Amino acid sequence: MNVGLDRIHNMDCLDGLAGLPEGSVDLAFADPPFNIGYDYDVYDDRKAADEYLGWSRWWIAAVRRVLKPHGGFWLAIGDEYAAELKVLCTRELGFHCRSWVVWFYTFGVHCLQKFTRSHAHLFHFVMDPKHFTFNSLAVRVPSARQLVYGDKRAAPEGRMPDDTWMITPALPPDTPMFDGFVVRPQDIPSRFPPHSDTWYFSRVAGTFGERRGWHGCQMPEQLLGRIIRACSNEGDVVLDPFGGSGTTLAVAKKLRRRFVGFELSNEYARKIEERLGHVMPGDRLVGPENPERSAPRTKDARRARQATSGHAPTAKRSRAPGRKPRQPRRQSGGNDLVQRAAV
Repeated sequence: MNVGLDRIHNMDCLDGLAGLPEGSVDLAFADPPFNIGYDYDVYDDRKAADEYLGWSRWWIAAVRRVLKPHGGFWLAIGDEYAAELKVLCTRELGFHCRSWVVWFYTFGVHCLQKFTRSHAHLFHFVMDPKHFTFNSLAVRVPSARQLVYGDKRAAPEGRMPDDTWMITPALPPDTPMFDGFVVRPQDIPSRFPPHSDTWYFSRVAGTFGERRGWHGCQMPEQLLGRIIRACSNEGDVVLDPFGGSGTTLAVAKKLRRRFVGFELSNEYARKIEERLGHVMPGDRLVGPENPERSAPRTKDARRARQATSGHAPTAKRSRAPGRKPRQPRRQSGGNDLVQRAAV
């Protein structure tokens, strides 16, 4: 069976991967079902644990077969099977783990009897620990020396992100507080710096313009953009065995990569094809690539920021005479959770 590039194939990923030549893929990104009972179109997400792990071994081994000797593989997975799948990949299938990234997100289901989950795991595996693609300059972020201190010693290209990823707005003066804690963790820029190994990208909620309304599990384009820029080059082949909403393939096309994907659902595959038809190489990714820059704390930093942004400093608004200062709001609500975060 000949599986062509630059398209989505409506088939089971095991059948599709069998049709790809050995050693033909530069980068694979997989966001498989988490086996937590999510209501997919045709897939049953309620397998017995041993059955799910056995199935995972089959498709991950098939992905490894089609990767080039210097290829890379990113796996997105939830808490329930993160440990087992990492061990499976490194101890059984011979992958080498380069990074264990935590993706922090918000917007989702409120929990009453546990701390609300607000993260997923992103494992970066490689075939060869000494030879693999990693374009550090393509994913640099501004450093504190650049943004806060205006230090001339700062590397002009910025620094590497940590493996906790967070992209956050500046802390507003009326940030919701409860008993001394910020209600929304993403409102604390210093707690989730963009150069860490915990990444914050807001989940693609239902009100977002990026949202594809026909699929309940969708990752933000900028998260995939960071991975594809760092771990592949223009013209490389990017694989997604679980097409979902088509984000991986759309981002790969925008970033001028070749791509191939598989999707079990007829309806999802058709929608992905439509989405790809509206994407052109070179199109901008949706959303901000790097964190919003919080207000600098030194004169040198303010000058540096103004020089790089081209914007004059914002004038400070004065309070109307006799008006009391605004007090922080106190709320008793819990944090957010997404049931499932997939492409």
